[in-house]
Amino acid sequence: MSNNISDKSPSSIIPTIETERLRLREWRIADFDGFLALKMDAELQKYSLGGAKSKVQAWDDFCVISGQWMLRGVGIFLIADRNTDEAIGFSGLWFPLDQEVPELCWSLFPGNMGKGYATEAAMAARQWVYENRTYHQLVSYIHPDNIASCAVAERLGAEVKTRTILYGENRLVYMHPEWAQNS
Repeated sequence: MSNNISDKSPSSIIPTIETERLRLREWRIADFDGFLALKMDAELQKYSLGGAKSKVQAWDDFCVISGQWMLRGVGIFLIADRNTDEAIGFSGLWFPLDQEVPELCWSLFPGNMGKGYATEAAMAARQWVYENRTYHQLVSYIHPDNIASCAVAERLGAEVKTRTILYGENRLVYMHPEWAQNS
């Protein structure tokens, strides 16, 4: 007799969400190559906390992202092309213990920027969170020079409320519309 959530497969814990072009789903070992390409790319990681990562550091991050679903029942979805299931990025909730409000985040693997995928995926992830979890306020911490992510946040209806230092790095704090405004 065990009610331990870790006894379940990742696909039974992580829902699948489909949009017009995308599938937000569980992470698979085959998705690591795209994740690694993103994490090791210094240019693409210049606004990410800690910058580019080694293969071992990227693997640790990959495992942490998957594990948050097991422990919190929320997390970051893998974004895949709906037709081909090719991994193209990620979006969802990041909720470390030292944050009071979950962060809606997104990032795309190399070659997938500028197609509207981040906005489409983040909107779907946020809607799922608001409809299926008790979180009714979300933030996004974005480096002030990350024009692309600022634009995504604004397309999602988020507004800059303040600036903060997050783990030693300057960030804008975008507040997303509350659930009551979206229902």
